[in-house]
Amino acid sequence: MVRKKGSFILCGAFLFVAWNALLLLYLWGRPPIGRLGDGGGAEPGGKEEWGMGKGKGGQVNLAGEVIRLAEEVEVQLETQKKLLKQIESHRAVWIRQKDVGKRETTNTKKGKQESAHWTTKPPLPLKGIADDRAQTKIKHPPKNKKPVHTVAPDSKLDKEQATQAKEESVEKNNLVTSVASPEVIIPILVIACDRVTVKRSLDKLIQYRPSPKLYPIIVSQDCGHAETARVIGSYGDEVTHISQPDLSDIRVRPEHRKFQGYYKIARHYRWALNQVFNAFSHSAVVIVEDDLEVAPDFFEYFRALHPILRSDPTLWCVSAWNDNGRDALVDPYKADLLYRTDFFPGLGWMLLKDAWDELEPKWPLAFWDDWMRQPEQRKDRSCIRPEISRTITFGRKGVSLGQFFDQYLRYIKLNTQFVPFTKQNLSYLLKENYDEKFIKEVYRAPLVKIEELQQGGSLGGPGPYRVQYSSRDSFKVFARNLGVMDDLKSGVPRTGYRGVVSFLYRGRRVFLAPPEGWMQYDISWS
Repeated sequence: MVRKKGSFILCGAFLFVAWNALLLLYLWGRPPIGRLGDGGGAEPGGKEEWGMGKGKGGQVNLAGEVIRLAEEVEVQLETQKKLLKQIESHRAVWIRQKDVGKRETTNTKKGKQESAHWTTKPPLPLKGIADDRAQTKIKHPPKNKKPVHTVAPDSKLDKEQATQAKEESVEKNNLVTSVASPEVIIPILVIACDRVTVKRSLDKLIQYRPSPKLYPIIVSQDCGHAETARVIGSYGDEVTHISQPDLSDIRVRPEHRKFQGYYKIARHYRWALNQVFNAFSHSAVVIVEDDLEVAPDFFEYFRALHPILRSDPTLWCVSAWNDNGRDALVDPYKADLLYRTDFFPGLGWMLLKDAWDELEPKWPLAFWDDWMRQPEQRKDRSCIRPEISRTITFGRKGVSLGQFFDQYLRYIKLNTQFVPFTKQNLSYLLKENYDEKFIKEVYRAPLVKIEELQQGGSLGGPGPYRVQYSSRDSFKVFARNLGVMDDLKSGVPRTGYRGVVSFLYRGRRVFLAPPEGWMQYDISWS
């Protein structure tokens, strides 16, 4: 349609120029009005050709001639004026039509890109690293079907643009189901070494896994432990077993020889994540270790939060773990409650390829989890974590020699209810929606002293209540007295968001919070 309009305008312009050229040639080729001949006739320009008689006294009526010519020229100019107006009118329509076409083409391309971005193809059965790779599936429109462009009045275009903007806003902020495309593959990477009890972890993963195609399990083994390898191999095609090829010791400073295990773990993580993202070509991964047991809604939890993680640049991970998730510190009736946290939790967490591409070039030689908690890596980004953990650890044996296990980890409560997260609206977790409500809830809570919480008699109702700390030491004292973890990493308390730690104390919701107007973490508090 646009091509036809353009051709019509060009033809009109050509006819206009040609008409004027012919008129000029015609007038230019006429000789001046001739003199009368002897025979009463006329030479060229006489009355026979011009249709003009003699005026009074035998003279040609020059005034009438000029007037008539002027009238004819005026008529021609009027005709040309109308032609110009028609050309201009069609030109305006053509320009508007062209703009509509561009917008529709842009929207079509955008739609295709979004479709390609969110839609992936299920992988082939995972039997090897090189042969089986998940590939992105891009949906193309039918070959014979071309986009149809129509001319719409300005008001209609405005309505369409307003509708489109509204739909985009709803899509971003509403996320009614908060569910990733059914074809998005979210592999589970199990980091293993020499624990034969990896069987407990794999059994639960396979038991609760809703689809082997959408949740392929990749077990990456370090250490070369033969018995553990036999346990992993016993699962056959249900899992993909890959082995870290470099089992050599790592040269470290003499004072770090006792930390050799931490160096090997960091090396293994780097290799395994490169296999998942580069060899298997996945776009996301959930990482668990061989001493973790998962909850019944573990897969549901990560699938629902996948689109939230992708859409909010202020997030960089989703964790299944609550560091303060002991039975007495969580609300058993709030299994669906989720939070943002500035503290990287680990212990069952989802990472996107974009984040790995950023982290991999500077991946540390050791202590990778504390390295992740440094401000240079975190960059003011947060993670999602649950009220009730979706993983528990049963491995007291490890490089940390049981640190925190006896005091904290063994008491973490594992969720037993299945929460249909993919049917819920989780858009409240987006930073633009979360922060304002969170800050109001925290700082509208009555400020109380620890003694009031411990005695409890003077407090009415389940809270929330706020306990305020103003220094590193006061935080540690309050945390210990209230039973929550008191350590800080790069100034960030475990489970903290904007410095606030949320938990239950004797059945009451408590916010251990800094003064109102909090700005940033103090890394010297570590």
